[in-house]
Amino acid sequence: MVRPASTWTPHKVLEITLAVLAAVLLAVDIGLGVHYNNLTDESRAVMSISREVAALNAAYDAASKRRAEAEMHLARENRQNQVIKWQLEHQTRRSGDYKQQADKIQMDITVLKSHIPMIKEGCRHCLPGWTLINSACFFLSFSDTFSRRSWQEAREYCKKHDSDLAVVDSSEKQLRINQLIDLHQDPSRSVSQSGFWIGLRDVDSEGVWRWLDGTRLNEGYWNDREPNNAGGEDCVATYPRTNPFKGWNDAACTSYLKWICEMSAT
Repeated sequence: MVRPASTWTPHKVLEITLAVLAAVLLAVDIGLGVHYNNLTDESRAVMSISREVAALNAAYDAASKRRAEAEMHLARENRQNQVIKWQLEHQTRRSGDYKQQADKIQMDITVLKSHIPMIKEGCRHCLPGWTLINSACFFLSFSDTFSRRSWQEAREYCKKHDSDLAVVDSSEKQLRINQLIDLHQDPSRSVSQSGFWIGLRDVDSEGVWRWLDGTRLNEGYWNDREPNNAGGEDCVATYPRTNPFKGWNDAACTSYLKWICEMSAT
Protein backbone atom coordinates (compact mmCIF):
# COMPACT_ATOMS: atom_id res chain seq x y z
CA MET A 1 0.00 0.00 0.00
CA VAL A 2 1.13 3.51 -0.58
CA ARG A 3 1.30 5.61 2.70
CA PRO A 4 -0.63 8.92 2.63
CA ALA A 5 1.49 12.04 2.30
CA SER A 6 2.51 13.67 5.65
CA THR A 7 0.40 16.69 6.85
CA TRP A 8 3.48 18.38 8.50
CA THR A 9 4.72 20.33 5.60
CA PRO A 10 7.70 22.65 6.08
CA HIS A 11 5.46 25.64 5.75
CA LYS A 12 3.18 24.46 8.48
CA VAL A 13 6.07 23.65 10.75
CA LEU A 14 7.36 27.14 10.21
CA GLU A 15 3.99 28.61 11.09
CA ILE A 16 3.78 26.56 14.26
CA THR A 17 7.31 27.52 15.19
CA LEU A 18 6.59 31.19 14.62
CA ALA A 19 3.39 30.91 16.62
CA VAL A 20 5.27 29.31 19.51
CA LEU A 21 7.94 32.00 19.31
CA ALA A 22 5.25 34.66 19.24
CA ALA A 23 3.63 33.14 22.33
CA VAL A 24 6.98 32.98 24.08
CA LEU A 25 7.73 36.58 23.12
CA LEU A 26 4.28 37.61 24.33
CA ALA A 27 4.85 35.84 27.63
CA VAL A 28 8.26 37.43 27.96
CA ASP A 29 6.82 40.84 27.08
CA ILE A 30 4.05 40.42 29.64
CA GLY A 31 6.58 39.31 32.26
CA LEU A 32 8.83 42.24 31.46
CA GLY A 33 5.84 44.60 31.66
CA VAL A 34 4.84 43.24 35.03
CA HIS A 35 8.45 43.41 36.22
CA TYR A 36 8.76 46.99 34.95
CA ASN A 37 5.59 48.00 36.68
CA ASN A 38 6.89 46.48 39.91
CA LEU A 39 10.18 48.31 39.48
CA THR A 40 8.31 51.55 38.79
CA ASP A 41 6.23 51.20 41.97
CA GLU A 42 9.33 50.44 44.01
CA SER A 43 11.13 53.36 42.42
CA ARG A 44 8.23 55.67 43.29
CA ALA A 45 8.27 54.36 46.85
CA VAL A 46 12.02 54.90 47.07
CA MET A 47 11.67 58.41 45.67
CA SER A 48 8.86 59.18 48.13
CA ILE A 49 10.92 57.87 51.02
CA SER A 50 13.90 59.89 49.78
CA ARG A 51 11.78 63.03 49.70
CA GLU A 52 10.50 62.32 53.24
CA VAL A 53 14.04 61.70 54.47
CA ALA A 54 15.16 64.95 52.83
CA ALA A 55 12.25 66.81 54.47
CA LEU A 56 13.10 65.25 57.84
CA ASN A 57 16.75 66.20 57.43
CA ALA A 58 15.75 69.77 56.58
CA ALA A 59 13.42 69.91 59.58
CA TYR A 60 16.17 68.47 61.81
CA ASP A 61 18.68 71.02 60.51
CA ALA A 62 16.20 73.84 61.13
CA ALA A 63 15.42 72.53 64.63
CA SER A 64 19.14 72.19 65.39
CA LYS A 65 19.69 75.75 64.23
CA ARG A 66 16.82 77.02 66.38
CA ARG A 67 18.14 75.03 69.35
CA ALA A 68 21.62 76.50 68.91
CA GLU A 69 20.13 80.00 68.72
CA ALA A 70 18.02 79.29 71.84
CA GLU A 71 21.09 78.03 73.70
CA MET A 72 23.02 81.16 72.74
CA HIS A 73 20.08 83.33 73.86
CA LEU A 74 19.85 81.39 77.13
CA ALA A 75 23.58 81.81 77.71
CA ARG A 76 23.24 85.58 77.17
CA GLU A 77 20.28 85.71 79.57
CA ASN A 78 22.21 83.71 82.18
CA ARG A 79 25.14 86.10 81.89
CA GLN A 80 22.81 89.08 82.26
CA ASN A 81 21.08 87.46 85.24
CA GLN A 82 24.45 86.84 86.89
CA VAL A 83 25.41 90.47 86.40
CA ILE A 84 22.06 91.57 87.86
CA LYS A 85 22.60 89.22 90.81
CA TRP A 86 26.04 90.68 91.45
CA GLN A 87 24.63 94.19 91.21
CA LEU A 88 21.86 93.27 93.67
CA GLU A 89 24.38 91.82 96.13
CA HIS A 90 26.47 94.96 95.80
CA GLN A 91 23.47 97.23 96.37
CA THR A 92 22.35 95.10 99.32
CA ARG A 93 25.80 95.37 100.87
CA ARG A 94 25.79 99.13 100.30
CA SER A 95 22.32 99.39 101.82
CA GLY A 96 23.57 97.49 104.88
CA ASP A 97 26.50 99.90 105.17
CA TYR A 98 24.18 102.87 104.83
CA LYS A 99 21.88 101.45 107.48
CA GLN A 100 24.77 101.00 109.91
CA GLN A 101 25.88 104.54 109.22
CA ALA A 102 22.33 105.83 109.71
CA ASP A 103 22.01 103.92 113.00
CA LYS A 104 25.30 105.35 114.22
CA ILE A 105 24.25 108.87 113.23
CA GLN A 106 20.91 108.35 114.99
CA MET A 107 22.70 107.24 118.16
CA ASP A 108 25.06 110.22 117.96
CA ILE A 109 22.07 112.53 117.59
CA THR A 110 20.37 110.88 120.55
CA VAL A 111 23.47 111.30 122.72
CA LEU A 112 23.75 114.94 121.75
CA LYS A 113 20.07 115.50 122.52
CA SER A 114 20.58 114.03 125.97
CA HIS A 115 22.98 116.88 126.73
CA ILE A 116 20.56 119.62 125.68
CA PRO A 117 18.54 119.73 128.95
CA MET A 118 21.76 119.97 130.96
CA ILE A 119 22.94 122.85 128.81
CA LYS A 120 19.59 124.65 129.08
CA GLU A 121 18.92 124.06 132.76
CA GLY A 122 22.44 124.32 134.10
CA CYS A 123 24.20 121.97 136.48
CA ARG A 124 22.12 119.27 138.21
CA HIS A 125 23.19 116.94 140.98
CA CYS A 126 22.32 113.35 141.93
CA LEU A 127 23.00 111.34 145.07
CA PRO A 128 26.06 109.08 145.12
CA GLY A 129 25.39 105.94 143.08
CA TRP A 130 22.76 107.68 140.95
CA THR A 131 23.26 108.71 137.29
CA LEU A 132 22.04 111.96 135.73
CA ILE A 133 20.11 111.40 132.51
CA ASN A 134 18.00 114.18 130.97
CA SER A 135 17.80 116.21 134.20
CA ALA A 136 16.65 113.19 136.22
CA CYS A 137 18.58 110.83 138.47
CA PHE A 138 18.51 107.07 137.87
CA PHE A 139 19.59 104.25 140.12
CA LEU A 140 20.38 100.86 138.54
CA SER A 141 20.83 97.96 140.96
CA PHE A 142 24.01 96.60 139.40
CA SER A 143 25.66 95.34 142.57
CA ASP A 144 25.15 91.71 143.55
CA THR A 145 24.50 92.93 147.09
CA PHE A 146 21.02 93.71 145.80
CA SER A 147 19.10 90.48 145.41
CA ARG A 148 16.73 90.29 142.47
CA ARG A 149 13.16 91.22 143.23
CA SER A 150 9.66 91.04 141.82
CA TRP A 151 8.26 94.12 140.10
CA GLN A 152 6.28 95.17 143.21
CA GLU A 153 9.23 94.58 145.57
CA ALA A 154 11.46 96.63 143.29
CA ARG A 155 8.96 99.48 143.35
CA GLU A 156 8.80 99.40 147.14
CA TYR A 157 12.59 99.70 147.24
CA CYS A 158 12.42 102.80 145.02
CA LYS A 159 9.70 104.38 147.14
CA LYS A 160 11.79 103.90 150.29
CA HIS A 161 14.43 106.04 148.61
CA ASP A 162 12.08 108.86 147.58
CA SER A 163 11.81 107.65 143.97
CA ASP A 164 9.82 105.27 141.82
CA LEU A 165 10.46 102.80 139.05
CA ALA A 166 11.89 104.58 136.00
CA VAL A 167 9.80 106.13 133.25
CA VAL A 168 11.70 105.60 130.00
CA ASP A 169 9.69 107.83 127.71
CA SER A 170 12.35 109.07 125.28
CA SER A 171 14.95 107.55 123.00
CA GLU A 172 17.65 109.51 124.83
CA LYS A 173 16.80 107.82 128.13
CA GLN A 174 16.57 104.39 126.51
CA LEU A 175 19.94 104.80 124.82
CA ARG A 176 21.76 105.97 127.97
CA ILE A 177 20.17 103.26 130.15
CA ASN A 178 21.07 100.60 127.58
CA GLN A 179 24.66 101.87 127.52
CA LEU A 180 24.87 101.63 131.32
CA ILE A 181 23.39 98.12 131.32
CA ASP A 182 25.88 97.01 128.65
CA LEU A 183 28.80 98.35 130.70
CA HIS A 184 27.77 96.31 133.75
CA GLN A 185 26.43 93.21 132.02
CA ASP A 186 27.61 89.87 133.40
CA PRO A 187 28.41 87.74 130.31
CA SER A 188 28.02 84.54 132.32
CA ARG A 189 24.37 85.31 133.02
CA SER A 190 21.66 84.60 130.44
CA VAL A 191 19.89 87.53 128.84
CA SER A 192 16.59 86.46 130.40
CA GLN A 193 18.12 87.04 133.84
CA SER A 194 19.75 90.36 132.88
CA GLY A 195 16.62 92.50 132.76
CA PHE A 196 15.83 95.63 134.80
CA TRP A 197 12.29 96.49 135.86
CA ILE A 198 10.89 99.83 134.71
CA GLY A 199 7.63 101.52 135.71
CA LEU A 200 5.43 100.19 132.90
CA ARG A 201 2.69 97.53 133.00
CA ASP A 202 -0.73 96.56 131.59
CA VAL A 203 -2.41 95.03 134.64
CA ASP A 204 -5.61 97.09 134.25
CA SER A 205 -6.27 96.23 130.60
CA GLU A 206 -4.32 93.66 128.60
CA GLY A 207 -2.25 95.31 125.88
CA VAL A 208 -2.84 98.84 127.21
CA TRP A 209 0.54 99.80 128.66
CA ARG A 210 0.64 102.65 131.17
CA TRP A 211 3.31 104.34 133.23
CA LEU A 212 2.91 104.58 137.01
CA ASP A 213 1.23 107.99 136.80
CA GLY A 214 -1.43 106.52 134.46
CA THR A 215 0.04 108.00 131.30
CA ARG A 216 -0.47 105.68 128.35
CA LEU A 217 2.63 104.47 126.53
CA ASN A 218 3.34 106.59 123.47
CA GLU A 219 6.50 105.02 122.08
CA GLY A 220 7.93 101.66 123.10
CA TYR A 221 11.34 100.13 122.58
CA TRP A 222 10.21 96.52 122.27
CA ASN A 223 12.32 93.62 121.13
CA ASP A 224 11.14 91.72 118.04
CA ARG A 225 7.83 89.86 118.58
CA GLU A 226 7.36 91.57 121.93
CA PRO A 227 5.21 92.09 123.93
CA ASN A 228 3.79 88.58 123.59
CA ASN A 229 2.07 88.11 126.99
CA ALA A 230 3.49 84.58 127.21
CA GLY A 231 2.05 83.15 130.41
CA GLY A 232 0.51 86.32 131.79
CA GLU A 233 3.32 88.88 131.39
CA ASP A 234 2.01 92.23 132.62
CA CYS A 235 5.19 94.08 133.63
CA VAL A 236 8.07 95.43 131.54
CA ALA A 237 11.83 95.12 131.88
CA THR A 238 14.63 96.44 129.68
CA TYR A 239 17.47 94.13 128.69
CA PRO A 240 20.99 94.58 127.26
CA ARG A 241 20.68 94.51 123.47
CA THR A 242 22.95 95.29 120.56
CA ASN A 243 20.20 97.52 119.25
CA PRO A 244 19.28 99.72 122.24
CA PHE A 245 15.87 100.47 120.76
CA LYS A 246 14.88 96.79 120.96
CA GLY A 247 15.51 96.42 124.68
CA TRP A 248 12.04 95.84 126.17
CA ASN A 249 10.29 92.56 126.95
CA ASP A 250 7.11 91.97 128.86
CA ALA A 251 7.64 89.58 131.80
CA ALA A 252 5.66 88.06 134.63
CA CYS A 253 5.49 90.62 137.44
CA THR A 254 6.53 87.90 139.90
CA SER A 255 9.82 87.27 138.07
CA TYR A 256 12.96 88.21 139.97
CA LEU A 257 15.05 90.83 138.16
CA LYS A 258 17.15 93.92 138.81
CA TRP A 259 15.43 97.32 138.67
CA ILE A 260 15.81 101.01 137.81
CA CYS A 261 14.65 103.84 140.09
CA GLU A 262 14.13 107.44 139.04
CA MET A 263 13.98 110.71 140.97
CA SER A 264 14.23 114.38 140.12
CA ALA A 265 17.71 115.93 140.12
CA THR A 266 18.53 118.64 142.62
